[in-house]
Amino acid sequence: MQTGLTAMKKDVLLQKLKSGDFDGELSALYGGSDAILTRHKERIVQAIERFDVYFPNRDDIRIFSAPGRTEIGGNHTDHQHGCALAAAVDLDVIAIVAFHDEGVIRLKSKGHDIGIVELSDLTIRAEEKGRSVSMIRGIAARFAQMGVNVGGFDAYTVSDVLSGSGLSSSAAFETLVGTIINMKYNDGKTEPVELAKIGQYTENVYYGKGSGLLDQTVCSVGGLVFLDFQDTKNPIVKKQHFSFASAGYRLCVTDTKGSHGDLEDEYTAVPNEMKEVAHQFGKDVLREVDEEEFYRCVPKLHEKCSDRAILRAAHFFGESRRAQEEAQALQNGDLDAFFRLYRASGLSSATLLQNLYSAKKPIEQGITLGIMLSRRILGDDAAVRVHGGGFAGTIQAIVPIDRVDEYVRAMDDLFGENSCNVLRVRTVGGLELFGNNHDSK
Repeated sequence: MQTGLTAMKKDVLLQKLKSGDFDGELSALYGGSDAILTRHKERIVQAIERFDVYFPNRDDIRIFSAPGRTEIGGNHTDHQHGCALAAAVDLDVIAIVAFHDEGVIRLKSKGHDIGIVELSDLTIRAEEKGRSVSMIRGIAARFAQMGVNVGGFDAYTVSDVLSGSGLSSSAAFETLVGTIINMKYNDGKTEPVELAKIGQYTENVYYGKGSGLLDQTVCSVGGLVFLDFQDTKNPIVKKQHFSFASAGYRLCVTDTKGSHGDLEDEYTAVPNEMKEVAHQFGKDVLREVDEEEFYRCVPKLHEKCSDRAILRAAHFFGESRRAQEEAQALQNGDLDAFFRLYRASGLSSATLLQNLYSAKKPIEQGITLGIMLSRRILGDDAAVRVHGGGFAGTIQAIVPIDRVDEYVRAMDDLFGENSCNVLRVRTVGGLELFGNNHDSK
C-alpha cells in the first residue's frame, strides 16, 4: 500500500492534470481512450471546483479513490461463511481531501447533506443509523480502538457507483473513508482485508445493517478475487489472473430500475432461513453442516422448516462449491466450464434461492424480464444471471465484445438510457491517486 504521499497545491494539481502528467495512471484505472480520459479529467476538475465551494480556505489537497464491485459467482454465500468470486470494477467514488488538526471530519457527498463528525465523540448514535455519517463515525471509531490517533479532514466526494446499482456503493464509500484515514493517520499499515473488516464492523454496528464481508473485501483488495469465508477472521483471498477483456468478453451490469423500498425483510429472510436450517443440525451457519447429511435429512427438515428455507440451503451448498469451481475453471483457462457453471449459478438463484423478484410485488419482475430479453438477444446459452442481493435491481451478462453495442442498446431501450454499464476489472482497491502506477483490464 502506498505511503508517504504529500498534499499538492490545487493549482499545481490542476495544471498537471490538464497537461497530461497523470494520463498514464488515469488510463490504467479507467481505460486509455481520449473520450474516457477527458471524462475523468473533467470529473476530477469538477470535484475540485465543488470542494472549493464547500471548503474555500483549503489549498493543499489529496485525491483518493475506491472502486465498486461486481459479483461473478457465490450469490448469497458469504453470510453462511461460504465461497464467492467477485471483481472490483472501474466505476469508483473519489474524494478531494484536505487534512487539518481541527478535531473534526467534514464530508460532503454530491447530492447529500454534509456529514460532520466530532472526533471527541465517536460513540454510536441511534439517529445516524442508515446514514452515511454513521459510516464515517464508525470507521474513525474503529481506528481509534486500534490505537490510531485519528485526525480531521474536509472532503468532497463524487461517485460513479450509484446507490442501488448493485455495485456496492456503501462498501466503496467505507473503503474510501478507511483508505483516507489509513493513509494519513496510520501510515498505510492496515492491510486491505483488515480495512474490509473495519468497513463491515461499521456497517453492522454503526450503520445498522447486517452484511457479510464480501463487498468490502473486494472493494478494498481490488482485482478479480476468489474468497473463502470459512474463517471470517482470516478469510482466504486469492487474486485470479484472468482477463475477461483479453478473452474477448465484457462484463455488462444492467439496472432494471426496480424499487428497493420495503425490501429489507426480503434480504434478511435469506440468511435467516439458511441459518434456520443450520440450527436443525446444531450449527450456526450452513458452512458448518455436512452437505450429504443435509440431503439425507430433507424429509425431517420438511417437518420443521419451510420449503423455501430448505431450497435456499440447497442453493448455498451448490453455489459455494460452484464459486470454487468457477475460479478453478478461469485459472485453467477453461471458458466452456466456466460458462456452464455461471449459467447453473443463475438457474440456482432463480429456482432455489428465489431472489429474482419480491414475493410482495409478484407483478414487478424487471430482473426476470431483463434475463429473458438477454437470452433472446444473445442466444439460449447466454451467460446472464441475477446480480447481487436480488429481488429488485440488477442483472449481469458476460457479453462477447462484438455484441456489446447491440446488447447495451437493447437493455437501454428496455430500462432507459444508461441503464447498462459496461465494466472493466480494476486490479487495485482503495488508493490515493497520482502516487503510483495502477492497472485495469
